Amino acid sequence: MTSDLITKAIEAVSKGRSAYCKFLSANDSGETKGHQSGILISINAKSMLFTDKELKENHIKKRSAKIKWQDDYITDCTFTWYESKKELRITGFGRGKSPLKAEYTGALFVLIKDTEEDFQGFILNTDDDIQDFLEFFGLTPAETNKLIESKEINFEEKEKLAISDFIQSLKVDFPSTIEMASAARTIHNNVYNNVQQIITNPDSILLKWTEEEFRLFRAIEQARYGNIVFNGFKSVEDFIVFANQVLNRRKSRAGKSLEYHLSAIFDGNKISYTSQCVTEGKKKPDFLFPSKEAYFDTTFSIEKICTLAAKTTCKDRWRQILNEANRLRDKNKYLFTMQQGITAYQMDEMESEKVVLVVPEPYITYYPKEKRSNIWTLTNFVNYVKEMEGIS
Repeated sequence: MTSDLITKAIEAVSKGRSAYCKFLSANDSGETKGHQSGILISINAKSMLFTDKELKENHIKKRSAKIKWQDDYITDCTFTWYESKKELRITGFGRGKSPLKAEYTGALFVLIKDTEEDFQGFILNTDDDIQDFLEFFGLTPAETNKLIESKEINFEEKEKLAISDFIQSLKVDFPSTIEMASAARTIHNNVYNNVQQIITNPDSILLKWTEEEFRLFRAIEQARYGNIVFNGFKSVEDFIVFANQVLNRRKSRAGKSLEYHLSAIFDGNKISYTSQCVTEGKKKPDFLFPSKEAYFDTTFSIEKICTLAAKTTCKDRWRQILNEANRLRDKNKYLFTMQQGITAYQMDEMESEKVVLVVPEPYITYYPKEKRSNIWTLTNFVNYVKEMEGIS
């Protein structure tokens, strides 16, 4: 099990601007009681502490910063560059506040730059923590005493770590669908740092979120049910009851999960909408743009209103959306789906009812070639609504 300290260190490196690691020598830790107290930093990490301009203008350059140690307490520190020795050192932790101890000789020191003035420091002093940290970033002990390059980050391992942390934090067997969807987005965005795709490529980020949620869901299933399956069942009836419980949970989450991810896309693009509002009678479109209030305001232009239905599959269910808003009965009805292809005949039926299919861009190739030009991507729809709402 990954320790809490190593989890924090890995997350800090992954989110920081830059990071460096080295094994502490006896001189670094203070074991030798040498006059050069502090941590010697490799010259290849100087860009993390000073700019080239700063170093050229000073033979001995000093600057102050703060280091948060072990995600626990903060000390002041001084970064010093000795031109004559071509040395970098971190000193000046303050009386009684130094994180260094003789027992840390041989420990792995990790320094992370968050801002120009704010840094984080971790001292990993157990074999397990050191091994876990190095393995995560694909480093051998011989490859320390240098900057940790971003390319060395093992995203698959980082994702597994984030999923494991989430599962350990749960106070229930299974989180709600909205919590699961939110956790999947958070994990994916933190691991891959591509949240900007909400605006630049909604189709791609939506698919990645749904894939992340699938992996998260399966991981929770394994954590909760793995031992039950491994130990077997006393009867076929017990197996059937258990299997139905698992399958029903899988089925119940899919539709609502898609709505939550779409909401996150719309929120990220600053689009105004009302979800699951009642229009007339028991009619309830999944999304109404720009709002329920605009829909019921008869002076509000019908050209500035639209709906979007969200269905994981639409082969037989698309007709359900035809009468979800009386004011829009003669307007296009937009249907987002994860369905990977339907027949040309079914698409003809949809077009006759003014239903416009919206699908993730990679899925368009699953549809009849002669019909693809009539299909919208999620990016198309988002841009359409932004234009309709006057969002630049």
